[in-house]
Formats: sequence, structure tokens, C-alpha cells
Amino acid sequence: MNTTGDTTREEGKKNLNFIETMVENDLKEGRNGKRVHTRFPPEPNGYLHIGHAKAICLDFGLAQRYGGKCNLRFDDTNPVKEDTEYVDSIMEDIHWLGFDWEDRLYYASDYFGQLWNFAVDLIKKGLAYVDDQPAEVISRQKGTPTQPGTESPYRTRSTAENLDLFERMNQGEFEEGSRVLRAKIDMTSPNMHMRDPIIYRIINHPHHRTGSAWKVYPMYDFAHGQCDYFEGITHSWCTLEFEVHRPLYDWFIDQLKDSDYRPRQTEFNRLNLTYTVMSKRKLLQLVKENYVNGWDDPRMPTLCGLRRRGYTPESIKSFIDKIGYTKFEAVNDVALLESAVRDDLNIRAPRVSTVLDPVKLIVTNYPEGQIELMEAVNNPEDESMGSHEIAFTQELFIEREDFMENPPKKYFRMTPGQEVRLKNAYIVKCTGCEKNETTGKIEKIYCEYDPQTRSGMPEANRKVKGTLHWVSTAHSLEAEVRLYDRLFCVENPNEDKDIDFRSLLNPDSLKILKNCRVEQELAKAKVSDKFQFQRLGYFSVDPDSEKEGRLIFNRIVPLKDSWSKTVK
Repeated sequence: MNTTGDTTREEGKKNLNFIETMVENDLKEGRNGKRVHTRFPPEPNGYLHIGHAKAICLDFGLAQRYGGKCNLRFDDTNPVKEDTEYVDSIMEDIHWLGFDWEDRLYYASDYFGQLWNFAVDLIKKGLAYVDDQPAEVISRQKGTPTQPGTESPYRTRSTAENLDLFERMNQGEFEEGSRVLRAKIDMTSPNMHMRDPIIYRIINHPHHRTGSAWKVYPMYDFAHGQCDYFEGITHSWCTLEFEVHRPLYDWFIDQLKDSDYRPRQTEFNRLNLTYTVMSKRKLLQLVKENYVNGWDDPRMPTLCGLRRRGYTPESIKSFIDKIGYTKFEAVNDVALLESAVRDDLNIRAPRVSTVLDPVKLIVTNYPEGQIELMEAVNNPEDESMGSHEIAFTQELFIEREDFMENPPKKYFRMTPGQEVRLKNAYIVKCTGCEKNETTGKIEKIYCEYDPQTRSGMPEANRKVKGTLHWVSTAHSLEAEVRLYDRLFCVENPNEDKDIDFRSLLNPDSLKILKNCRVEQELAKAKVSDKFQFQRLGYFSVDPDSEKEGRLIFNRIVPLKDSWSKTVK
């Protein structure tokens, strides 16, 4: 977790954040029988994004740390927007992050009967009534934060009439929007959420689990806290916008509870990222209007998109740990997330040679037809990963940008008369190049190698200023490489409400390179395998490779952050 706070955890003497401090104090005081029981309550109406990962790490992570339990409970109170596709994807994402709810899978719909009975009980106590007014009228009557609301003319309906109408609402006698059930609290409260909130509405749409059994459905504010109560949740964590809802949750629990137990709601800041939007509505627009290729497009902040791109769950959890949990809203630099990904992949990704924009390099004094197998270390950060062999031949491919015929000063790559080292092989000296007579484009580069500079030879350690990666023309494979970058070209695409966020999309967020060459070692690569392409960045095998029967790689992140220089 985050390192914000004053208290320290004994094992690592690491500062606790305010939520961890609260939990430890609750345990010391014996609150709720010294239990820690949390829940993650997603709505099954979309795909999870990295903001949800912050909540998942808190709910499941703290339950793990303090020997507690965490429930997965789907808040399926709006059948119009919900689908089993989202349920399945959410469960997959949670498992991918490394968490499990064991046998504690619940749905708000599991409690529809109990919630109905509670609503009926509120009517009987004179604390709820059926209102026939349209939603816009009810909204106007709520008043403003500085002006009290106006009571509904239906607020004084008799208990018998309210019970009858509520039952008939659920029988399907009335149209959607014609009636709602409201809690009777205080139309003069300074908290707008306490001004007779709507707790049930009519929805004539089949539910993905209960079918057509119900015609009325509880509002989120009515279901949320009570479901926590029914499940024995001790700590209910929400993002900061729900802070003003807490008095309403507490009011409902006060009417419901028959013991000293109650869930304790605490709010924390959302995860916001630069160059990103997190709004479900906006993400849905990007998908529906084909600005991206589905919810799992590697440019999306969805967990399935990040997974497809090649992000690791360890890197996401490390990033969340660094930004922490506070009471203050902030926008986090996406470069910090990318740095966490690099740090994680640096210690786990094998190094391989890949040429994205190949140009032929001919070693003129190397024996034609000869093949040498050079040893390439898989990962210098982890000797246990061993090494593999890469074929060296007379004809090679190097990156086109690694050669200049007339370079500027301090150019240390390949240029006529200059020596460079070919990684894991020899030092070579460029002797010239061959151009296309029509276009002037360089088609071949020529060089000579020094046979005394291979590893183990007398001059193997001779100093040269440039080292290039390469692959053999005859012993390499063709591949497609997709270079993904940030989806938006401005830091905060949400900042100006008068500008259509879609106009701020980065036109270079995806570049597809078709004729790349990769070393033969990658013939064994499987979907989601991750590699460091020498000098180029970290890449992952895309699922399309399996479908199309060819190698397709996604760039996860470059080796270093060059974006700030690019956009200026």
C-alpha cells in the first residue's frame, strides 16, 4: 500500500496510509470482533479500468494483509445496462491482478427480497412514500445547496395507499417514470442527498439473473450500504465523491440494524492519469465510434487493454503502491506508471534482437555461406535466465536509422570509415553503401569485420563508441510490430468542457510496421510472452498472432520516456 501517514508497520517500518492506520486502530480496539471483511462492488455495465485496480488492490490487498476476507459483489441494480459479458470480464481482471474471492461471490440481486422487505418496513414506519411526480419535477423540488427543498404533495399519503401503490408498481401496472418510492427524511437538510431521496424506480426490462421477476429496482444508494450490512462487511471503501452520500447510508443502517454492528465507510481519492480518460461514457464512445479497436485495444486504460498491451499485474500494483491512498484528488503522471512497467520488465523480460526498419548490411570479408552461433545473454539482471544462440552470417539486417552517409558530429553509429560493434558479435568498419538509382534510398550497406574482436579473442574488448543490434537475413523471421503510444496528445483531455475530447486524440497513438525482422529465437514465442527488443523497448506477443498464424508484437513501453520531448 501507500507510504502516506505517521504510523509504521512493524515488519518493514514502512509508513502506513490513513486507511491502514484506521484498520490497525480498529483491530486494537476490538471493533466488529477484530474482523476485517471488505468487498469490491463493481457494476456489471462495462469493463474495469486501471482506476478500478486501485480499489481492487485496497479491498483485496488489505483483507489479505490483515488476515481478513474480501467479497466480490456485483451491483446489478440496473438491468438496462448490465450484461454477463461484463461479469465475466470483471472476474477475469481480478484474477489477473492476483486476487481471489474464493466462495464469496455475491450480487445485489441476491438481496432484492431483503431490500424489498426493508422498503416495505420503511413505508410501514412512515419513512417512505410513493411519489407520482416526474423526475424533473422531483429534481426541481430538491432545491439547491443554499435553499431548502419543497415537500412533495404526495409526502402525506397514507401507509395503506403507499403499500398498495408500491406493490402495484412491482406488478407492472405502471409505466416507467410514472412513480418512484422515496425515503421520507428531511427536505431542509443541508445535504442534498438527505432530501427525500428516490430509493426505488420502475424498470420494465428483464434482469440478467432474475429475469422478469421484478419490475421495480433499488437505487444504488439504497442497495449499497444495506448489502454491506447483510454480508457483515466491516470496512466499506469508496472514492471521494461518495463522502456526501455517507450520512444517507448511515441513516438507512440506523433504520435497519438490530445490533451494535455497522459497516464503516471511508473515502479515498480516485486514480486519475495524464493523457487518459477514465469516464465509462467516454470510453464507450471511443469503442462504439471505432476510435479504438474494442475494449481491449492496447491504448485503452481498461485492464483487458493493458493486459493485451503487455503490462504486468506486478507493475500495476507497484504503481498503485507508489501513488498511494489519500483524501486529496490528484492527476498522476502516466510516466510513473510506464516507469513501473519498465522496472518490472527489466528484471523478467529476455533480451532479443529485432530490426523494425531493416536495411541490408553485407560483411564483405566474411566467408559466404558460413554460419556462426553467437551467445546472447537472456537477461543481464538475472543470470539464472541463461542465454540463447543467434546466427551470424555474411548478410545481416540493421536498423535503417543506425546508418548515415554524411553524419553530424558525435554520431557514433554506422557511417563510412567508422567502427561500431555488432552486439554479441564483432567490431565492423563501414566501407560504403549502395543506393537506388531512382529514389536515392539506401538499399545496401557494406562493411568489413575484424575476426579478432569476437568474445574471447585478443581484441574483443577494444573500445568503440557505438554498439548496434542486428539479425541474420537468412536466420530471421518476418513480423508485424504495433507501436502504441498515448491515446491523447494533451495532458488533461478532461480539462476544457467546451472542447470535444475526441478532437484531442493523438493521431500517432498507433503505428503498424509490417516488414520487421526478428531473430529465430522468437519462433517459440507464445501469446503474452514479453521481451526487451535490444535498444528499442519492451514488447509483447499479441493474441492476433495465434489467430493469423504470424508473429505480431505490441510495444508495451519504450526503454525510456521520450514523450515530454516529443510533445514540446
